[in-house]
Amino acid sequence: MRVQGAITLASRNAGKLAELAALAGSRLELRLPPDDARLPEVAEDADTYLENALAKARAVATALGVAALADDSGLEVDALGGEPGVRSARYAGEPSDAARNRRALLNALEHVPAADRGARFVCAVALANQRGVIAVAEGELRGTIASQERGGGGFGYDPIFEVEDGRSVAELPAAEKNRRSHRAVAIAAILPSVRAALFDVADPSGTRR
Repeated sequence: MRVQGAITLASRNAGKLAELAALAGSRLELRLPPDDARLPEVAEDADTYLENALAKARAVATALGVAALADDSGLEVDALGGEPGVRSARYAGEPSDAARNRRALLNALEHVPAADRGARFVCAVALANQRGVIAVAEGELRGTIASQERGGGGFGYDPIFEVEDGRSVAELPAAEKNRRSHRAVAIAAILPSVRAALFDVADPSGTRR
């Protein structure tokens, strides 16, 4: 299933565009939807990240007649049975507030020893056009939940998520985070399929171009 031109992000979030574009580098051209385009409202209430990503990608692809890329991600904590999971952005209630979410999570783990604070970030990405789903991929980053916030970078749960050397994700240099993050893994996994859909189309002679 061939896709023409750039890929439209199923979001108006310029920050998300910048992050995903940095992860993809020159290997993929991403753009925001046109300013005058009416994007459908998509309830992100599915049971999995992939279902949420697929719903967003399909909805925008159908509404705008373009190839659309969507992602959904969250934090899963072992001691909490995988919570907050798909509710990560709304863990402390509505409206979504990253600082309140972090405080709520630290409170929930207050009496959990360091050895039992394993966790993972998960990201699912989906590419679709008006004819259907083109590709999907998932990525994860394993770590532990710290006892307090550290670092001034990143966003969301980054200040309380530690990688194996004890640094929080908010303490990682941007270039390192972009190599290791769950989004980086997911984008790297989906890129071959996206590039194949964009460029690797057989001509009548049977060669690839």
